[in-house]
Amino acid sequence: MNILLTGGCGYVGTPLTQSLLDRGHKVTVIDIQWFGNFLPSHPNLTVLREDIRNADAIPMAGVDVLMHLANVANDPCADLNSKLNWEVNTLATMLLVERAIAHKVKQVIYASSGSVYGVKSEPEVTEDLALVPISDYNKTKMVSERVLLSYQDRINVNIIRPATVCGYSPRMRLDLSVNMLTMQALMNKKITVFGGDQTRPNIHLSDMIRVYHHFLECGLKYPGIFNAGFENISILDIANRVTRHVPAEVVVTPSNDPRSYRLSSNKLLATGFAPKFGVEDGILEVIAAFRDGRLKDSEGCYNIKTMKKLAIAA
Repeated sequence: MNILLTGGCGYVGTPLTQSLLDRGHKVTVIDIQWFGNFLPSHPNLTVLREDIRNADAIPMAGVDVLMHLANVANDPCADLNSKLNWEVNTLATMLLVERAIAHKVKQVIYASSGSVYGVKSEPEVTEDLALVPISDYNKTKMVSERVLLSYQDRINVNIIRPATVCGYSPRMRLDLSVNMLTMQALMNKKITVFGGDQTRPNIHLSDMIRVYHHFLECGLKYPGIFNAGFENISILDIANRVTRHVPAEVVVTPSNDPRSYRLSSNKLLATGFAPKFGVEDGILEVIAAFRDGRLKDSEGCYNIKTMKKLAIAA
């Protein structure tokens, strides 16, 4: 297949691109490359450094599937520049899907976020529950979903609501809970947990990639919205799991972040997908990458630090 992948130089996008190439697909990556480009050259890979807001500059001719991962990721980065957040995460999504439809693209697979649910007390948060997004970032994801669904009579739409992703990537992120807490233990022998009792869902990076492949293969049969997260555990529990492998003191401090929810992915499981990896694998990957020198605690591993350095808040 001929796949157009936005955000293909990102934390998930980099290994996803490599896996698509390994399966014989032709891939065009669109990425502004704020965080660099870690993709090795490949005869079936084209990488274009481009802002997704410039929809007319994005080549759609001959594309079979649009995989849309590019966004201003996480709450702090979205809060830096609200206008940029809405333009990239929502307006650009609309422009991309309209351009895809005009070029007869068959399918769009969109990376939304499990955080659109906000605070939920239900024992299982399913796709049919009302969305109560708290932050600007959550709101742009919710609105983008509604925008895409408004076009579902003209293009097949698969919307994925991922849990927090963990594990090692060449374009590493250390601002995600499992990765961050593991790195704190490795660097400082001390883990700082804010709040701690908030329950959050998690998904390993390798399973996240497998979810995208799953919908690439059977998404036309299963349109709609799907949660993707398999371990609902507290932040404190994650920290304690890290200390089983890296001795460290766990310090709990107050938090003003109330988000807490238990994601149900039964709808995804019913399509035939089954997870193979977990939080434990993510912890061990981060430890291994740190100890063999592949991973260092650099500014580029933190989205907010990089965006501030680039003066994207201006």
